[in-house]
Amino acid sequence: MNRKPLIAANWKMYKTLPEAVDTAREMAACLAAERADVMIAPPFVCLPGVYDVVRHYAIALGAQNLYWEKEGAFTGEVSADMLRSVGCRYVLIGHSERRQYFGETDETVCRKIGAAIGAGLIPVLCIGETEAERDAGRTFVVLRAQLQGGLKGMDPTQLSDLVIAYEPVWAIGTGRTASAEQIQEAHAHVRGILSEITNKGLANSVRILYGGSVKPGNAKEILALADVDGALVGGASLQAASFAAIVDACGT
Repeated sequence: MNRKPLIAANWKMYKTLPEAVDTAREMAACLAAERADVMIAPPFVCLPGVYDVVRHYAIALGAQNLYWEKEGAFTGEVSADMLRSVGCRYVLIGHSERRQYFGETDETVCRKIGAAIGAGLIPVLCIGETEAERDAGRTFVVLRAQLQGGLKGMDPTQLSDLVIAYEPVWAIGTGRTASAEQIQEAHAHVRGILSEITNKGLANSVRILYGGSVKPGNAKEILALADVDGALVGGASLQAASFAAIVDACGT
């Protein structure tokens, strides 16, 4: 099945509003967006400013997190409707840093995915094993648990736009990257699990991104793998030139 690549930028807690707007403008000027779908996820405070730039181009806006309630006394949280109101189309859910530092669980991930879908946002479900889990031979067990927990109770008809991002935790921001064989094996396994818990048609259509120290130097090899449908890019997305080089690697 032909799945158009998605290259997503996760700016994490980097860039002030002026810096984010400047970088978005630089990206818009140099991206060959026809090669792939492109999404930028800046910090919350930068969303409106970045949207004012990207709405004129084939670049979608994403958020890095959300809360599952529509509104209420939840100081510091942001709802799906709020994200929609500032132009977001995508939202990252369950990133390993949210799991590691902020208590995200498969249960809260599931609630957030439901809220995102209910508001018309495209959820990007982040999954991945730690170094200890891989060394213990538990990679596939962990990925299955995260997928089953994150999608628990979901009707497959709700998941047609779902995106999965496989990020081995030991390769995020470390400079280490899983081998091509490890990446393809994990992605194929994730697609197989999706086929079991949803259906084969959905599993074949869902885009599965790879994240974990993706750079211009390794992007071409990673993006050429059969079950890799794009990349979730961290550090290399903070500069327009390096991010554009990763987008350019699609289909080459």
